[in-house]
Amino acid sequence: MTKKRLALPKRFNCALTEAAYERLRALNADYDLGNNYLLTVLLENLDDIADGDALARAFGEFIAEYGAPDGRMRDR
Repeated sequence: MTKKRLALPKRFNCALTEAAYERLRALNADYDLGNNYLLTVLLENLDDIADGDALARAFGEFIAEYGAPDGRMRDR
């Protein structure tokens, strides 16, 4: 059976902490998908793989520590 290739038309630069990039590299080592595909799978399936309360708590803790960016940074 021929494998299909998923087109990824949306491109953007992404900055990660060293810890986040290390985790991304570990996932790549496990699944051999590459960063773009890994992030696509994670984000498209976030509701299925993450507990909503835990996710809200993680975002809340991040915002409490670092603050939220102003509106200029959204949807870039």
